[in-house]
Amino acid sequence: MALALEEAKAAANRGEVPVGAVIASGSTLIAKAGNRTRELSDPTAHAEMLAIREACRKLTSERLTGHDLYVTLEPCTMCAGAISFARLRRLYFGAADEKGGAVINGVRFFASPTCHHTPDIYPGLGESDAALILKDFFREKRNGGEW
Repeated sequence: MALALEEAKAAANRGEVPVGAVIASGSTLIAKAGNRTRELSDPTAHAEMLAIREACRKLTSERLTGHDLYVTLEPCTMCAGAISFARLRRLYFGAADEKGGAVINGVRFFASPTCHHTPDIYPGLGESDAALILKDFFREKRNGGEW
């Protein structure tokens, strides 16, 4: 999760909502990314989506069976769908997202009977650090930071 937190901080420094994601196989790093929706003018360029795309490209497979995703914020519905289709083994996430999350909040995507694959889910890993990065980012934006 430490690498995902670093990616979140880097995203904040780029003016992006500070979310970072890492895909690993055991202790081997496969891919890492931070949000780039503004930079790429792409609403799908969430950290999870970018990390999944990079891992699939590196492994030349659309399936990431046996791999784990670490993300600093509870995934949204779009990202939960991608996690399911990629067949990731485990999902670890930091801060819960009451407004946009879709794992333990909102639509609870993985509990849906139409969900193809459900990873093992571990919420709250690095939660306080992830939440602090988000709170600091949005406080700065409210206080006149460029957005």
